[in-house]
Amino acid sequence: MKKEYDFSKGVRGKYYKRFQEKNNIVVLEPEVAKKFPDSKIVNDALKELIKLSKFVGKKVHR
Repeated sequence: MKKEYDFSKGVRGKYYKRFQEKNNIVVLEPEVAKKFPDSKIVNDALKELIKLSKFVGKKVHR
């Protein structure tokens, strides 16, 4: 950090609460991250899982 930067009037954690409300950070285990390398793939997979879970435990009428 350069010496000419002045943080004497800075407020620590000023945007922390806002950041927490708008962001969900999830850490994947290494073996999972290898199979799901980006957030789009993770989100697509989770959306499909949500769709499938709606059918779990429900009777299917034919």
